[in-house]
Amino acid sequence: MKNSAVGMGVVGAGSIGIRAALEHLSLPDVQDRVYLAAVCDPVPGRAEAAAKKYGVKAWYLSYEDLLADPNVDAVTLCSPIGLHYEQALMAIEAGKHIHFNKTMTITLAEADEVIAKAKAKGVKLVASPGMMLYPANQRARRLILEGKLGLLAWALTGAAGVGNYHLNEPVRQGSDVLSNIAPIWYFRKPGGGPQYDVTVYCLHILTGIVGPAKRVTGFSGLLIKEREFRGEKFTCDMDDNTFLVLDFGDAFYAYVYGAVTGHPTVGFQPNIYGTEGAIEGFKFGEMDLTKPSNFEPHQVGPHATMQERHVFEDMMQLVDWIREDKPTIVTAEHARHVIEIIDKGYQAAATGQTQELVTTFETLPLEALAELPTE
Repeated sequence: MKNSAVGMGVVGAGSIGIRAALEHLSLPDVQDRVYLAAVCDPVPGRAEAAAKKYGVKAWYLSYEDLLADPNVDAVTLCSPIGLHYEQALMAIEAGKHIHFNKTMTITLAEADEVIAKAKAKGVKLVASPGMMLYPANQRARRLILEGKLGLLAWALTGAAGVGNYHLNEPVRQGSDVLSNIAPIWYFRKPGGGPQYDVTVYCLHILTGIVGPAKRVTGFSGLLIKEREFRGEKFTCDMDDNTFLVLDFGDAFYAYVYGAVTGHPTVGFQPNIYGTEGAIEGFKFGEMDLTKPSNFEPHQVGPHATMQERHVFEDMMQLVDWIREDKPTIVTAEHARHVIEIIDKGYQAAATGQTQELVTTFETLPLEALAELPTE
């Protein structure tokens, strides 16, 4: 469909659906490649309000009705993470290509099934977060492949405090149906907690830079058992304080956290220490890895300053793949490896037994990486 725009179905008009899909894909500069064909949300009035505000062609209360819409060529799953597996299987059966907001699924078994069924049906999968599209992360990998760090010894990465962030997002503080979106699913099983929601970024970056891990062990638990959203208390049952150790082989280990508080690293960026040097956040010594640019390919014009532009990028990777048959480096196989780390990390914490990792993915070769800064 090279000369046609892709009809995108937005599944869920919540925080990520609004900020990542509807706000970006409604802008004029992408209409020649992708348009908002439909939006669905089970909250009465929300999909209708979203369609009116963002110029979406059709709106539905049910996901089944969206999948039946012939204008929908692909879907972006902006629903709670615990729904992604079932919704993916339904989309595959309907022949719709899929962009997953992180994470693709909750378990390795689910990821295996989704990938196998999509392949059999000819459905394309792009699974956020495509963190290796960032030039800074590619430059970090180049440093390692070129031996600038020497022998890799250990790494540190993770995220913290995201529970409070979700409770206080501006999109959740209003009075209308598009701005009163409750985040309670984030604190509940299945699919809630910092591992699936934010540490997934850190793991995509770390494994994208250094390659797949071989084993995982760790500890995990629930620290804050009750929280409050807009004056109403609710109970939490998903772990909010998780700490993993990854074994990459050759005595190279990584400490990975998804914590309630405390954040010793820069953003989602890892610190990686070798015998000859270290990458700390975006810096290698005095070298700034974000220079001369750290924008992904489609982060141009207004998109460069908007929220969730990295998710917009991943959606556009799928759009280009559909229109031009140009595969992306944002692969379901990489997402599956990260899901296995999280899944088996919880298993290790529950059993006290180190878990072997069985998946892998294709890492970026030297010739595909951004060049190092010349200054």
